[in-house]
Amino acid sequence: MEPDDVLTVSEVAHRSGFAPSALRYYEAQGLIEATRTAGGQRRYARSVLRRLAFIRAASNVGLALEEVRAELARLPSGRTPTKSDWHRISVDWRSRLDEQVAALEALRDKLDSCIGCGCLSLKQCAISNPADKAADSEDAPGAAYLPRLLRRPTS
Repeated sequence: MEPDDVLTVSEVAHRSGFAPSALRYYEAQGLIEATRTAGGQRRYARSVLRRLAFIRAASNVGLALEEVRAELARLPSGRTPTKSDWHRISVDWRSRLDEQVAALEALRDKLDSCIGCGCLSLKQCAISNPADKAADSEDAPGAAYLPRLLRRPTS
């Protein structure tokens, strides 16, 4: 690898949009790799930008860090992944994205009516959720009728 083929932490942070602390975290998690200079400074291969873009896209699709790690592990080591490598690991996203689109459309279409939150403040709630039956649902607490893909755990 030529010196011009490597990037510093600040260059990768600037190009990727990730904070330097995130880069260190992803390195500690085994998602990206860095080499060290004689002085111990991190240097990243330019191809790390593609991995970081993948991490961001995977996060936006809703993949957990463990899923991202598993997907990245499918990439070849020792060479820069090709377009077909990336295609192979992203094929499974299509169905996941289709499910998310359907869930978002369902939310959009019901947003001005009852989504099972238990408020009983809209006329539609008395029909869709009489006597707040959503409160006893296995999907409670919260908006019990909200599509599961859109029900992220709170922290």
